Amino acid sequence: MKPLFDLGVLPIRHRTNRGFKPHVSLVFNAGRRLTFAIDTTNSRSIQPDAYLITHAHSDHYGKSAMLSERAVCSEETAKALEILYGKEYAGRTFKLGETIDICGVPVKTYPAHHTIGSTAFHWQNDVGTRILVTGDVKDAKDLPECDCLVTEANYGDPGDPNCHFKDDIKTFKEVVKTSEDVAFGAYAFGKAQRAVRLLRDSGYSGEIGMDPVSLALTTGLMEDAGPLAGLDSNCGMKITTPSQIPGLSAAKKFILTGRRDYKIPTINISDHMDVNGLVSMVGQCAPEAVIVYHPGGHRPFKLAAHLKKMGMYARALEEISTCIEI
Repeated sequence: MKPLFDLGVLPIRHRTNRGFKPHVSLVFNAGRRLTFAIDTTNSRSIQPDAYLITHAHSDHYGKSAMLSERAVCSEETAKALEILYGKEYAGRTFKLGETIDICGVPVKTYPAHHTIGSTAFHWQNDVGTRILVTGDVKDAKDLPECDCLVTEANYGDPGDPNCHFKDDIKTFKEVVKTSEDVAFGAYAFGKAQRAVRLLRDSGYSGEIGMDPVSLALTTGLMEDAGPLAGLDSNCGMKITTPSQIPGLSAAKKFILTGRRDYKIPTINISDHMDVNGLVSMVGQCAPEAVIVYHPGGHRPFKLAAHLKKMGMYARALEEISTCIEI
C-alpha cells in the first residue's frame, strides 16, 4: 500500500468479535492526526473524529451513525434519516455544495445525484493530498479531481452484462403517455422521488398515489412534487415499493430497476452508473490511488482489478489489511 502511504492516507477497518464493522475509516494528518469514518456504524468504544454519512440508504448505516454528535451529512440526508427511522438526527448538517469545517479541516461537499442530498466529501491533508469520498454516484459531472478516491462498485464488474446499461427514459415516457392506469415499483428513498420527477418531466400533472413511506419522503424532500395521495386513491399513476406491486390492481405494472431478476416487466432506470460510468468517473477524477469500499461481494474486487489493468493503484475494501480490534 505504498501509494496510500506516500499520500498520507491510512485506510483502516475496525474488527469486533462479530467480524468487521461496515465500510472504512481514513486516518490522516491535518494539523493533527484525524480519523473520518465513512458510511459506517456508530462505535461504542473507539470513536472517530467524524462520521461522514453520504446518504440515507440503509446499507450506508446512517441509522446508527445519525445518533452520534460527530455525524455529518446534508440537510436532506438528515431529514430522510429521521423520516425513515423515526429518530432525531444528533449531528451536524450542511447545505449541499457548501464548504464546512470538520475538526479544523475545510471539507467541500458535492452532489452525487444518487438520492436527494447524496454527498461526496473532498478535503486535503497536511501533505496536500486531495481526498474524495463519493458514496454511491448516479452522475459524476460535479465531482472534482483528487489524489485519493474512495468510491463504490455497485455495478463494477466489467465482465457482467448486467453491469452495462443505460437508463431507458424513452420507454418510461411512452408508458406514461399511452397508459392511464400504471403502477411503478421503486424503492421508497431515492428511486421513488426520481420516479415522481420523471412523471412530471414527462408531462403528467395529475395526482400520484404512493405508499406511506414513499409519500412521507417525497413530501418532505421535494418542494415541486405536485399533487400526491395515498396508495388507496383512485389516481391513475401510482408509485410503491417493488414488493407491493404484485398486490396492486393496476392495468400495467413495471419495476424501475437496473436489475434483471424480476418476474414483473422492468424499465431500466437505475440510481447508479454502470461500469462504464464508474471507470469514466475514475478517469475524470484522476486519482493516484483508488479504494473501492462498497458494496460487499465480488464487484469491488472486479472493479479494482480492472483499474489495476489500466495502470492504476486500486484496492477493494476487503484487500485492506490494516485493522483495529475494538
